[in-house]
Amino acid sequence: MCGIVGFTGKRQAAPILLDGLAKLEYRGYDSAGMAVSDENGKTEVVKAKGRLRALEEKTDNGLAVKGCCGIGHTRWATHGEPSEENAHPHVSDDMSVVAVHNGIIENYQEIKEKLRKKNYSFYSQTDTEAIVKLIDYYYKKYNAGPVDAIAKAMVRVRGSYALAVMFKDYPGEIYAARKDSPMIIGTENGESYLASDVPAILKHTRNVYYIGNLEMARLSPEGVEFYNIDGDIIEKKYVEIIWDAEAAEKGGFAHFMLKEIHEQPKAVADTLASAVKDGRIDLSSVGLTDEDMKGIGQIIIVACGSSYHVGMAAQYVIEDLAHIPVRVELASEFRYRTNLLKDNDLVVFISQSGETADTLAALRAVKEQGINTLAIVNVVGSSIAREADNVFYTLAGPEIAVATTKAYSTQLIVSYLLAVQLAMVRGEIDEERYSSLIAELMSLPEKMQKLLENKERIQWFAAKFANAKDIFFIGRGIDYAICLEGSLKLKEISYIHSEAYAAGELKHGTISLIEEGTLVVGVLTQKELFEKTISNMVEVKSRGAYLMGLTTYGHYSLEDTADFTVYVPQTDEHFAPSLAVIPLQLMSYYVSVAKGLDPDKPRNLAKSVTVE
Repeated sequence: MCGIVGFTGKRQAAPILLDGLAKLEYRGYDSAGMAVSDENGKTEVVKAKGRLRALEEKTDNGLAVKGCCGIGHTRWATHGEPSEENAHPHVSDDMSVVAVHNGIIENYQEIKEKLRKKNYSFYSQTDTEAIVKLIDYYYKKYNAGPVDAIAKAMVRVRGSYALAVMFKDYPGEIYAARKDSPMIIGTENGESYLASDVPAILKHTRNVYYIGNLEMARLSPEGVEFYNIDGDIIEKKYVEIIWDAEAAEKGGFAHFMLKEIHEQPKAVADTLASAVKDGRIDLSSVGLTDEDMKGIGQIIIVACGSSYHVGMAAQYVIEDLAHIPVRVELASEFRYRTNLLKDNDLVVFISQSGETADTLAALRAVKEQGINTLAIVNVVGSSIAREADNVFYTLAGPEIAVATTKAYSTQLIVSYLLAVQLAMVRGEIDEERYSSLIAELMSLPEKMQKLLENKERIQWFAAKFANAKDIFFIGRGIDYAICLEGSLKLKEISYIHSEAYAAGELKHGTISLIEEGTLVVGVLTQKELFEKTISNMVEVKSRGAYLMGLTTYGHYSLEDTADFTVYVPQTDEHFAPSLAVIPLQLMSYYVSVAKGLDPDKPRNLAKSVTVE
């Protein structure tokens, strides 16, 4: 989950590295560091604990570190506490090899013990130091060059890694290797770049290469060469990134999260436009044919975090519209279970980054069984996108804030499109209903925009409950899926204990937690379930709860029960999550800000979970 960057060219490297790390700080912010070498291979390493600004201050914004070739790292701690000693880059004993690493080396203790017998010493608690010194060992023992040394180390280690390595004997060059952790490489006008994610290099180049599993690369100002694990040169085609570079900037907003909340109408509109042509849903670019959809026996949705919550909402929509059984599975559990899949099942994997470790591992396990797979991802060329049989890309653009908003919303849209098309192809809805649903989908961006124009009441309410200790979200049916996401948003950026419950489960234990003044948020967008959820809200209110109600216009009876009510525009009830989630996102954001926290970088979290 760490962020890595690299640059080699004719310009000074340090300012470029710092700029790239700033774009990747959402991947980790426990510490940061860089290594920069001059034309003679002399390398200076600078590291600092804490946010990136500490490294910026230490290097005078990069001006104090000279050299045109360098690598940088922003850390999310896995092995060893956040400290300057454990920060990357890590170096060999004589500084002849220096590297940064994203991933986890599972057998690092074993490697350390064997290297100690070869007179290597270790100064950190990290797994990364072990692989750096293992590369150094093979480099010196076989004297066969960087590619061979790295390849031998790759065979020896177990785990995941995206490595960027510099050798003192090869000034101006960076060597890269990858297994299961994300890495992209770009070139432009006599300069070469590498990074964990697109935003770090987007301002410099749009032509990027995706390095494959167990592949290596050599970066120099002249360009990039790629190698397989045997050291043979391989050819790769570049991909042109179409994201707007300004989308990775704050654009006048106080935080990326607030900016990305406001970008949701456009992201949803773009995603809809990619699949709706002349008033009909066209999934030809996804690779799913009508015959494929007619033959599906069951759908299994596999995801983590907010993507899992999308799956929960999709389950209600697909089952109700298309009458196909749907299971929703946490990727971290699914991959370790005996899964009894059938040949006509479709397994759907949802991931913003396309690199989520558990989801990727689950995908590979399903593919080994020969079951058809569909990926819903935001990052073109990501591992999950490349390995799935079919891909439906969301068009959210770069999402920088750790707490997802616009990626979640575009994933919802994709799930609606799939549900509506499945229902039509399988004869569960007629042309009139089909056209009506599509028209309602196309109206969502405008309704989302109207919600964003009236956020002041949410801001006031959030400030009122910024010091709450416990907050509960309750709902039934698809409203429960909305509650799951609302609760997660709140807890991850405000650190308030928050839980979501199916409202009917309150009497089975949870209601004992209600105290005087406890905030309970009731979500009520489903007409048939409205009165039942109202009853549950009355139950908690009689025990002292303060009630916030979230519903659609027309359900005014809620004001007789709730202490504070928020309304969202009416839409088809299947699509209610797209509107109802926005006030909950805003509430979470404003609670975080009222507490003086940074909603973009919540403690202990990183944007992409690329390790187990």
